[in-house]
Amino acid sequence: MDKMSHVITHCIEQLPGLVNGNPQLVWRGRFLNTTFLMKIDSRPYYVTIKEGRIEDIQSGPALLRSWSFAVKASTQAWLKHWETFPEPGWHDIFSMAKTGQASIEGDLHPLMANLRYVKEVLAAPRAMIGG
Repeated sequence: MDKMSHVITHCIEQLPGLVNGNPQLVWRGRFLNTTFLMKIDSRPYYVTIKEGRIEDIQSGPALLRSWSFAVKASTQAWLKHWETFPEPGWHDIFSMAKTGQASIEGDLHPLMANLRYVKEVLAAPRAMIGG
């Protein structure tokens, strides 16, 4: 496993603590109960949210595992997104999608209904790896 993969794995492992340890963020997501797919290169991570708390993150491929929406990007794209002050185009998942650096798929209703929460969850590793 290369250095970047270790950084990504560490960020994903720390994500529940970063989110669940932030009372304002948990409150913001209190109405969200879903599982979404966060894909980094070819590595899938299934993030289960219950009432704004990350209940579980499962990695690896799984046949017929369901998810409501997916945000997919390369390792480099996620690392740029997680910089303390990302450059324009890397600061937001929709900016990344617009420039072709990420894709957003699936049922967009739970994403759009909880957009600020989801964006903050996906940006939470900025507190760890900085710029």
